[in-house]
Amino acid sequence: MNDSKPGVPHIYITMEIDMDAAMALREQILASGTKISMNDIVVKAAAKALQKIPAVNASFVSGQDGQPAVASHPSINVSVAVALTDGLIAPVVKDADTKSVGAISAEIRDMAGRAREGKIKQNELEGATFQVTNLGMYGVVEFGSIITVPQAASLAIGAIRKVPVVRNDEIVIGQVMNVTISADHRIVDGAVAAEYLKVFKQLMEAPMNILV
Repeated sequence: MNDSKPGVPHIYITMEIDMDAAMALREQILASGTKISMNDIVVKAAAKALQKIPAVNASFVSGQDGQPAVASHPSINVSVAVALTDGLIAPVVKDADTKSVGAISAEIRDMAGRAREGKIKQNELEGATFQVTNLGMYGVVEFGSIITVPQAASLAIGAIRKVPVVRNDEIVIGQVMNVTISADHRIVDGAVAAEYLKVFKQLMEAPMNILV
């Protein structure tokens, strides 16, 4: 935390996402007998978006000559913040872009359960290239998460809310969610962070693309 704040120059960008399609997809998957949470879908979408915007899947490091450099990561490993009674821990879903939503769900449940029992392995907490932090279950609408060094970015997920929205020039009730990316401005400038959120939003609003 001390290395990240104030050491890392954070930039924050927030976007609102229409969640109707994602909520409907989750209900279909649950009806098929596969247990998943919305956070599992978010993790998969975050990983798929990193495929399309690989500049975010990087770290700020010291080069061979001792000068600062940016290192790109060949794998997409997403850590998921889990609250414990005495703190916070972030198990890592390795190669999250290649795994199904069901596999991601099972892996997160297993690691989170063992983390709360103090049985998680050290290697399951290492190697993350991106982080997802979700406080939506507490009713939090929007927040900015702290980047975990040496990752380039972290995605903060707010609550899914029913609100009035305009569709076809008519006011209807829709389900929306605010997401905020915290990015290391030495690696990811505002335009790249915004492009990443745009791709993430597209995936969440057309979630069948997450499954392929």
